Amino acid sequence: MSKKHPIVAVTGSSGAGTTTVKRAFEHIFRREQINPVVIEGDSYHKYNRVEMRRMMAQASAAGKNFSHFGLGANVLDKLEALFKEYGEQGSGQQRYYLHSPEEAEHHNERLGVSCQPGEFTPWEDIKPNSDMLFYEGLHGGAVGNGIDVAQYVDLLVGVVPIVNLEWIQKISRDNAERGYSAETIVDTILRRMPDYVNYITPQFSRTHINFQRVATVDTSNPFIARDIPTPDESFVIVHTNRCFYERFSIDFSYLLSMIPGSFMSRHTTLVVPGGKMGFAMEIILSPLIDQMVEEARKIR
Repeated sequence: MSKKHPIVAVTGSSGAGTTTVKRAFEHIFRREQINPVVIEGDSYHKYNRVEMRRMMAQASAAGKNFSHFGLGANVLDKLEALFKEYGEQGSGQQRYYLHSPEEAEHHNERLGVSCQPGEFTPWEDIKPNSDMLFYEGLHGGAVGNGIDVAQYVDLLVGVVPIVNLEWIQKISRDNAERGYSAETIVDTILRRMPDYVNYITPQFSRTHINFQRVATVDTSNPFIARDIPTPDESFVIVHTNRCFYERFSIDFSYLLSMIPGSFMSRHTTLVVPGGKMGFAMEIILSPLIDQMVEEARKIR
């Protein structure tokens, strides 16, 4: 960890809702005039889209599971190296995974290359003079196979809805945005399950703070659900761990007064209405980010 060059990581599986947290951080950065380096977890996959399909087919033919959730499908040694170098010097290298033609066009023009959607841009130096590094992806707290990404993260945030709700969100997103059939999405969930259990879930015991969305409607069979429970049909469990208190202090009385309908379920756990999730994230995380950046600026 580094007080001089702080690192914040948001980790959660595909369909978990990490984008909501990313948006909350964007609001904080803009409001507080913070200049972050933004790292996308997809950029640290090992294989491009065509290569990944081939690797999955080979694994399936051999009766094995292979997914982006697993450590072997990612270059986490490079992610660990980036976190280490950034924490020590505020420098490092990154690349981008091109999800769409629009992203490919933007980065091709910026870099003078001709990469296609589903490919990676070349490695490049991160921008200098940043206030902090912000990561959002699958493996912000990954540990295993000689890799320990989590050790370099100053604030590790988990986004982990109850699993049935996570699956409903994934099925709905992949169908609407990518045109996948329900059967294809379920096959993906099953293929990823061993890696989910072994590598994604353990991260949430290493996080400093978790945001877990819990539906208040029936989600007992996520594979036939036709819509995602709305924010007003859910609560968000905000849990902080002991390590969190070693670095930050949280005024739960203030939070209870600021968030109508919130309550404490345990001495380290705040429950807020689902519709207040973004607001709760901002008022909880904003002072923490401010503290980290102010400390870093004073040291630098």
